[in-house]
Amino acid sequence: MAPRRHILVVGASLAGLRGCEALRREGYDGRLTLLGAESHEPYDRPPLSKQLLAGSMQPADVALRRDPWDDLALELRLGVRAERLDPNAREVTLAGGERVAYDGLLIATGATPRKLRGVAPLEGLHVLRSLDDALAIRRALEKGPRVVIVGGGFIGAEVAATCRSLDLEVTLVEALAQPCVRGLGETLGAVVADLHRDHGVDVRLGVGVQAIEGAGRVERVRLDDGSALAADLVVVGIGVVPEVGWLEGSGLRLRDGVVCDASCAAGPPEVVAAGDVARWHNPRFGEEMRVEHWTHAVEQAEACARQLLGAGEPFAPVPYVWSDQYDRKLQIAGRVGDGDDLRVVQGSFEERRFVVIAGRGGRLSGVVGMNRPAPVMRWKRRIADGISWEEALAAAEA
Repeated sequence: MAPRRHILVVGASLAGLRGCEALRREGYDGRLTLLGAESHEPYDRPPLSKQLLAGSMQPADVALRRDPWDDLALELRLGVRAERLDPNAREVTLAGGERVAYDGLLIATGATPRKLRGVAPLEGLHVLRSLDDALAIRRALEKGPRVVIVGGGFIGAEVAATCRSLDLEVTLVEALAQPCVRGLGETLGAVVADLHRDHGVDVRLGVGVQAIEGAGRVERVRLDDGSALAADLVVVGIGVVPEVGWLEGSGLRLRDGVVCDASCAAGPPEVVAAGDVARWHNPRFGEEMRVEHWTHAVEQAEACARQLLGAGEPFAPVPYVWSDQYDRKLQIAGRVGDGDDLRVVQGSFEERRFVVIAGRGGRLSGVVGMNRPAPVMRWKRRIADGISWEEALAAAEA
């Protein structure tokens, strides 16, 4: 492979920045450009729904890059949006018409929040994805509003916990049977629901939003069961959509993200993708995945850097995520969902401190822990080892 002369990273995200750092660490000394659509330097997203929202962290505290930027010897261009990719010409066209040539491209444009259909913009209606989103919600929380959170995934659950820590009135509305079902399944999702009830959250499950009403600003949320919730602030957290609009017409395969092979190449070997925007084949689990977690973004960005430098290999991680809610740390490794065999191997749901292992297809497929960090990481290693469900049950008894 000919040496890369210019590697372009589109997306000044966690994956984008860590990809740049990995390229330099791996010895790449060519031209390196990092483009970001936001005006902020790359920042950490997990605190946005917790410490920054609560006011215990400030914007400067969430900056991802702590070492001098000069050490990376890159061109950082912020407030610049990519609008089109031509992989044949190896060019990215920016808003305004400028064309940037590359011979290596890392796509790390992340995702954008889904919005409620048919809901008009109102003052007090928010999503939470960016630093600016978090700061706007924080300013609103200072007024002591009645809060309704639409969506019981990890973001919604974390925002609910943060708002209760501020002693606010909180209702959590989830259309599915339990919160966090997509990551945990219904059995474990019910534990999350009970955790929020323990802390005074009004949890409404299996019900959708019919309308958000108010004269210029939020006044109430009308649910499709006929009930209405008084509200001053609504935060919508119903998932995200990969930021791939700028790639339409490029010839890359797009299907709920940029479709990549096992080595994260997005078709042309000089184009790779990492983080929330990437859908790739994980050979460890034998399936396509798109993972929206912090640890994954870092690991996949590093794998992409190696791929661009000719040292790529199949990227086969055990996905891992954590969520801090109240004084509980929830950790999930591997794949967990409805239909899995579940076994509580430490603690209990009632004490909100436990470890549960999951089996699928005769293999140990996942582990979930609440306030049990060390055992979770031991089980994560066993998932990586590919042990059978029978071996997992024997290990649990040992």
